[in-house]
Parts: sequence; C-alpha cells; structure tokens
Amino acid sequence: MKLSDEQKASIGPVVANALAEDIGSGDLTASLVDADEIVGATIVARESLVLCGQHWVDEVFAQLDDAVVVDWYVGDSQTAEAGDVICKLVGPARSLISGERTALNFLQTLSSTATTTSKYVKAVEGSNTRILDTRKTLPGLRLAQKYAVTCGGGVNHRVGLFDAILIKENHIKSAGGITTALKSAQDLNTEVLIEVEVESQEELLEALDAGATRILLDNFSIEELRQAVEMKKNYGYTATELEASGNITLESIREIAATGVDYISTGAITKNVDAIDFSMLFKIN
Repeated sequence: MKLSDEQKASIGPVVANALAEDIGSGDLTASLVDADEIVGATIVARESLVLCGQHWVDEVFAQLDDAVVVDWYVGDSQTAEAGDVICKLVGPARSLISGERTALNFLQTLSSTATTTSKYVKAVEGSNTRILDTRKTLPGLRLAQKYAVTCGGGVNHRVGLFDAILIKENHIKSAGGITTALKSAQDLNTEVLIEVEVESQEELLEALDAGATRILLDNFSIEELRQAVEMKKNYGYTATELEASGNITLESIREIAATGVDYISTGAITKNVDAIDFSMLFKIN
C-alpha cells in the first residue's frame, strides 16, 4: 500500500515519541550486553493476520542505529499465518534489544487494525458497499491507523475536522435545521465533502431536498435502511450517497450491505484494538 505524504511525514515524530517513552534516559538492561556484539533476530507471527507496520518498524531501528538491517518477508497488506517469519534483522545486540518492544508495539497495533478491517471487508464481498473508518482512533496514531485500514481493504473517511464537513445533530440544532445547516456549509465554498447525519426518514427527505451529496443514516434498522435506499431511488436522487453507521457488527454487516447503502462506517476497526501476537526471537552466536 502507498503512504500519503502526510502519513510519511508523521512516522518519524511518532516513532521518536514512542522510543522516548520507552527508553527515556537510556536502556539500563541493554547495557549488560556487549556493545560490540552483532546478532540476528526474526519477528514471527503467532496468529493469522494482515500485516501493517513495516514502515514504523524500519523507522524504529533507523532512529536507534543505522547499522541494523531489516529484511522483510511479508509486506504491509499481505497475509501471514501463525509461525510465519515476518522479517529478519541483523545488527548490534543492544540496538535490537532496545528497539524490540517499540517495534512490536507498532506492528501488533497496526496489524490489528488491518486484520480487523479485512474481516469487515470480506463480510461484504460481492456487494457494492465499501467499509469506511472514522475518527475513533488511538490518540497520536490516527494517520498510522488510517493507513492500516487501507492495508485491510477499507476506505478512509475524513482524517479530521479540517478536511470534510459532517453535519451532526448538535450542528443541526444550533443552525435551526438541516436545510439551514447544509446551506451554511455550502456557502463556505470549500471543495471538501459535505455530509449530513439524519436519524429519521423525515430528516432524510429534508437532506435529499436540500441537496446533500452524502447522507449518514444513524442507527437505522435494516428495514429503515431499505426504505432509505428506495426513497433515494424513487425521488431520483441517484447521485446522493448513503452511509450506514451505528451499532455495526461483523454479524450484522452483511445484511446491512444487502440493503444497498454505498458505505458502512464503523469505529470498531480502529478503536477496538485486539493486539496481534508477534515474537522477536534472537539468534545468539
């Protein structure tokens, strides 16, 4: 998968912060190891996964010691099974020991996001519905997790509050209604996506009439989602995209996709991190 320029730029500072919080003023235990000792190591998967985190692992060791060489056997967005060797590393023992936990932390977290996303994407295979992420990400890791979502086959929604407009319940109340809120957003003359969240069929109709290009159907039942898709079609708003959100699970997502919505967004793929199990195994001469 390809990193955006913003994602590339974020890796160095994020890794530096992670190393600083782990190593601090120095790795006391690593100082027990001979400073001149060169060792090899492998990172091994302990369960099935979709990999993500290669760039962050590379950066960990690049910042610690440019003498460390990392050779990848499985790349980002590729699958692996329990027992598979993900990569091999060679370098000064102290540097490998000091970077081990930080490297694995990135790998286990981002691979969790990619693997979970992949499960949701597979659950809607054969439909035209795409899986979107949300802003429900781990603080400081949003750009990394957004990248992980794409490694799992998902689609990025807005990165933050600056690159799209999502008009939600509180905005609508403050503005005095959907039509007024949407017009105010359109009057900003930005080129970003403008989306309106609705909670009923009546609000959906108002959003359609007001010219919304994407509408988020919040916590609609399966039957209400079907009706929303039919309403859009019957009223001739074929260009308007519909997004289902709220209480999305792996068990329900297939049926939701079958209603004909264009997108399903879920925070579960980024906020419910069930870390993927990896081990770094050292080979001492």
